[in-house]
Amino acid sequence: MRTYFAGTILAIALCATGAVAQAPGAANTSARNASDAPEAYSQPDQAKRAEAYADFMIGHLAEMQFDTSGESQYAQKAEDYYKKALALDPDAAITERLAEINAASDRTADAIRLAKQALKQDPDNLAAHRLLARIYIHELGDSSSNLNQAQTISDAVAQLEAVQRLDPNDTESQLWLAHLYGFQNKPQKSEAELRNVLAHSPENPSALGQLSQLYLDEGRPQDAVALLKSSVNSEENPELYDLLGNAYLKTHEYPQAQDAFEHAVQLDPDEPNHRHGLAKAYLANDRYRHALAQYQQLTKMEPDNAQNYLRMSQIYRHMNQLDEAQAALAQAKKYAPENLEVLYNEALLDEAQARYQDAIQLLSDTIAGLRAQEQSGQAAPNAMAILYEQLGMAHRDAGDYASAEKVFEQMQELGPANKKRGELLLIDTYRASGDIQQALAEAQRARAADQSDSSLGVTYAMLLSDNDQTDAATRVLRGISGQSQRDTDLDLAEVEERGKHYSDAEKYAKRALALSSSPQEKESAWFMLGAIYDDKKQYDKAEDMFRKSLAVNPHDAMVLNYYGYMLADRGERLNDAIAMIQRALREDPTNGAYLDSLGWAYFKQGNLPQAEEFLQKAVSHDQNDPTILGHLGEVYAKMGKSERAEQTWEKALVCWQKALPADYSPRKVAALQNKLKNLKRRVGQHSSGGAELL
Repeated sequence: MRTYFAGTILAIALCATGAVAQAPGAANTSARNASDAPEAYSQPDQAKRAEAYADFMIGHLAEMQFDTSGESQYAQKAEDYYKKALALDPDAAITERLAEINAASDRTADAIRLAKQALKQDPDNLAAHRLLARIYIHELGDSSSNLNQAQTISDAVAQLEAVQRLDPNDTESQLWLAHLYGFQNKPQKSEAELRNVLAHSPENPSALGQLSQLYLDEGRPQDAVALLKSSVNSEENPELYDLLGNAYLKTHEYPQAQDAFEHAVQLDPDEPNHRHGLAKAYLANDRYRHALAQYQQLTKMEPDNAQNYLRMSQIYRHMNQLDEAQAALAQAKKYAPENLEVLYNEALLDEAQARYQDAIQLLSDTIAGLRAQEQSGQAAPNAMAILYEQLGMAHRDAGDYASAEKVFEQMQELGPANKKRGELLLIDTYRASGDIQQALAEAQRARAADQSDSSLGVTYAMLLSDNDQTDAATRVLRGISGQSQRDTDLDLAEVEERGKHYSDAEKYAKRALALSSSPQEKESAWFMLGAIYDDKKQYDKAEDMFRKSLAVNPHDAMVLNYYGYMLADRGERLNDAIAMIQRALREDPTNGAYLDSLGWAYFKQGNLPQAEEFLQKAVSHDQNDPTILGHLGEVYAKMGKSERAEQTWEKALVCWQKALPADYSPRKVAALQNKLKNLKRRVGQHSSGGAELL
């Protein structure tokens, strides 16, 4: 049966030039001069021409039977009679039909040879050009036979261009030509072909789809939106609504994307692709439960598709419903046990539950499996880098900094693309472990190796700031080229704020705000100013900055947490504080700092069980933070759990000694030492009193 992109146009043979076209017209020969015969016919002998026509027609009928039944005997019969006709009359039209039957019988090489022969006889043989184009396009879809894809594309383009020259209104060839121009990285030619189609067929869904996709691929989503908005209203095509939804996702117009995909689902509720797009739009619009409902429906439509269960697991994990996340992930693993994305998410789920050793073992085993594939020639460097990064972070979260450092060193060996990422992670790991000198040394080495990288300069400056070297940090920042003045001012504001030079920090943050043009740029400047005003105890000004920032991005977890903690630490508007921190945790459910903020807010509210629960979770994800440990000790002391309070505060003091110089607070350390001393005295007095009673 025919497997090419267009069916064989059998009628072409009956209206082609040469013997086949003219043979039935014996009655018309009186209108010709005998001297014209050699020019009008490839076979000047009328008798042979008539015999050739008879053979051709028998072959043609056999070809039609083959096309209907698919039985090879008819294909062979058609080929035999076409060959007999061709022996009597070497006409290009007969050669082309013989090429067609060879192509239909999957004898591609013979078909190509014959079609090229027909074109030598008649360069304008439209049917032969179409046949060759179909064959080359078919070969592109058969990777086993396509050893030189670029050449095959070039051959197909040449034939399609010839078809367009001979038949400018052939829409199908225009669409294929536009598609193949895309493979040749000729977007302007592709766009021109598609616009030609739309000029005479404005609602052609294939042309609209290709052109909008071209715009999306070129980073022109606004053009795609403009093209599709005017089309979907007149052409109720669900695929066009899908494309419009994807265009809106690219322009970050998430409600409009949601509407487009919802319309596609309404038009064709049984097509899974529409629901996949709708689920993606719901997620972008932070409507997690709606997205979850779509994936639940998709598991019924595609019960063995592991990706649907995986997305459900990710949503459940984001919603901190870890048991449900585990169940959904088990289903994903059932259908795709070796899928890297599934294994990676299993490790993330282990980490979300503070099961770091399980995550480490799983990631280590997966990396070992990929290493084995590498040795067999199936390298996957990008996947390997992602796994190495997560393995290093799992070691860090488990408090094993030495192992994390080794992992990030190994990550740098995965090639140039991953070297810089590995360097930055290694530097940050030294910093997190409190080894600021090693972090500075590593940053200096990386910066010396690539002085053109402004991000390495910023990293080095921030480390100097961590080491309480504010002046040196500002000198480095002022000497960095390659970043905007606004970004430099924001970095300077952060350095000065960490160095407790609040007036200078405010000056730089205000200058960065003045240089900000978009709301997103202003948001980061407002957040910086809010933090500075909080340090200066100008709380009304701080709140004003945080509100402005959240008006631009209501889901900014850092702002939500900072604002909520500022209120909670002062014991003000605790319900508002708790609500904001809970919103931050919806964005990042396992963030130790956010869990600490919520626990501390509950403590200030007097809700000790909730305070204990969230502070213990915070410690499980960030076990060496002295502030978190100090807060948990406060809860234990308030609950009368003196021994646990004492142990926790003692660990907090040890962690304070490892804190970065800029973070170290003699006042907080002295206060903690005093609390621990008083606790021990009270415990001693209670024990002494108990002994006297006995």
